Amino acid sequence: MSAVPASAIGLPAPNSAPSGAPAGDRRAHPPPPGDPATTLDRFLGGHLIIEQPARGAHRAGLDAILLAATVPAEARGLLVDLGAGVGTAGLAAGLRAPGLAVQLVERDPATARLARANAARLVAGGRTAPIAVIEIDIAAKASLREAAGLGRESADIVIMNPPYFAPGRVRASPAGARAAAHVLPEAAGRSESDGGGPAPSPAPGAARRQGDGDGLALWTRAAAALARPDGMLALIFRGDALSDILAALDGRFGALAIRPIHPRAEAPAHRLLVTGRKGSRAAPAILPGLVLHPPAGSDYLPGADAILRGEAGL
Repeated sequence: MSAVPASAIGLPAPNSAPSGAPAGDRRAHPPPPGDPATTLDRFLGGHLIIEQPARGAHRAGLDAILLAATVPAEARGLLVDLGAGVGTAGLAAGLRAPGLAVQLVERDPATARLARANAARLVAGGRTAPIAVIEIDIAAKASLREAAGLGRESADIVIMNPPYFAPGRVRASPAGARAAAHVLPEAAGRSESDGGGPAPSPAPGAARRQGDGDGLALWTRAAAALARPDGMLALIFRGDALSDILAALDGRFGALAIRPIHPRAEAPAHRLLVTGRKGSRAAPAILPGLVLHPPAGSDYLPGADAILRGEAGL
């Protein structure tokens, strides 16, 4: 099988910065004072254009598009993207399933502002189903989430790309926005009654170290509070964290379908895509893995290429 260059589908080579390829030499509108400069990046073969910070913050890329590909094209109802960042995964899912209303949940004001601009661009291009950006921390109390517009058990689908690392596991970036996107928060028990919802985030720099599953459970509790009974959850996480994923989902989501993502056929999985159903007790299943690249080079194999172009799903 022949491979497809990363540049042909608007995604970077695997060792480059995790963003889409810049849309020519164009720059986005001038950012407000204090915001970093932004770029316009193309995804899904150019059908989705995302404005995101040029530096100093997490840049969306491959993981967001793979996550969106788990959403069935025929899906209807409401999709909630937790920790949406600039909106890449949620908006890509909305393009894939045009019958879905989309809520992008993001706590950082500057990032949420970019998500609104990206959503407005999609609407201007003909998207008719509603898209809303909700500016709140997923660890907020249930009453605050509901007041912001996140209804309890309102979502047909919840998707999320949580930070991959526990505090102390990696050296955090000195850029606060990037560090927040890559390092899980400390878990600090449960919040006000929302079926075991997440507790408020502790103060930055808390010293207590914990397992990865604790911070991840904060995210899955929020997802369980928002998903309707039998609602779908989709998440992408580190390839070496299966036990943490299973622990965080236990008692909340079942019928898990686990798909390993391999950079190359001979390499261990570096990502896991997991879907599940709220309240299900069905056994988990491990699906065939997706291999991204041939043995040599950074081009994408045809199966991965079709997904990254938006021509196939997972």
